Amino acid sequence: MAKRRRLEAPSTDDLSRIEAQFRSETVDRGLVAKGIAPIAQVAADSAAHLQAEGHDARTVRARLESEAAQLQQARDGGLLMVELPLDQIDEDAMIRDRMTMGEAEMLELRQSIAAHGLRLPIEVFALEQPGRAGQIYGLLSGYRRLLATRGLLELTQADKYRTIRAVIRPRADAGASFVTMIEENEVRENLSHFERGRIAVIAANHGAFANTEDAVDHLFATGSKAKRSKIRSFALIFEELGDMLQFPEHLTERRGLQLAAALRHGAEAQIRQALSEAHPQDADEEWAVIDPLVSQQDRKMRDASRGGRPKRTAPTSGWIDEKTLRTSGGVTIRRSTDSKGHLLRLEGSALTPDLMDSLMLEIRALLER
Repeated sequence: MAKRRRLEAPSTDDLSRIEAQFRSETVDRGLVAKGIAPIAQVAADSAAHLQAEGHDARTVRARLESEAAQLQQARDGGLLMVELPLDQIDEDAMIRDRMTMGEAEMLELRQSIAAHGLRLPIEVFALEQPGRAGQIYGLLSGYRRLLATRGLLELTQADKYRTIRAVIRPRADAGASFVTMIEENEVRENLSHFERGRIAVIAANHGAFANTEDAVDHLFATGSKAKRSKIRSFALIFEELGDMLQFPEHLTERRGLQLAAALRHGAEAQIRQALSEAHPQDADEEWAVIDPLVSQQDRKMRDASRGGRPKRTAPTSGWIDEKTLRTSGGVTIRRSTDSKGHLLRLEGSALTPDLMDSLMLEIRALLER
């Protein structure tokens, strides 16, 4: 077994020798003689180096620093155009206001991009979390341009179509994003009445606005009072019949206003029943199913007006169709599905926050049985 080495404390002579050696090294460097601490000496050397830098060099350095600051400011403000790979952009990060894309229009856009390039960049924003396919940017505006570029890549496999010019906007709140999207489509290609009402309802349901009324006021703030009133009518159509209509974007303004008036006076159940039994092939055939019920409701309203103030028909309770149930208290429950699962939509003035809390607890207890 190896012997442990015994440690001994340095003697007084050893300590004196170490101190004398340290002092001699410090004096040799000129620090003690000058009365300057080492860190101060380093700062002095740096200052001397900067003073030795010429005037032209300092001017160039100042210009580069200014340009770097301006570049960072432009990037932070969403004013910088970049080339982004197509596979980094999620076009479904937001629900779009445009429902249909005409093939003839898309073909024309693809031909234009192929001949002249992309003249107007798309707008994107950084996603808080990567998309389903690992995308890091969500599309804000330029949906048609992005799809056209993707189509050109599929047709040609050319490297120049693997990226697209884009402006990275600061991440805005949901309401501002919806407004930006609508402003672009209203300027470049007018939305249909139904598309306007639809996106207002969707924006409100996503929590971007307090309710549909608030969504219409913000999304179409530049429109007249009469225009916003019409949009609310088509929003009602989407809320009541959006899952039943096959050609809603072809509803004319006149037909839409007639249909909304009938829905406000209790014709929803009859119209939903008629649409569930019909198989229209185009917009005119679909309206032919709806028109008799709208006209019937209109006659009821006219007859009521002769005898006094018209009264709204009391809503019936029970199953309205296979996906809609109405309670005796006036609450309507609609069932639907999407890519993530099943959805239940509850409508009615009786749905207070306390009632919703109780309902969620009841659903949890039912699912945990």
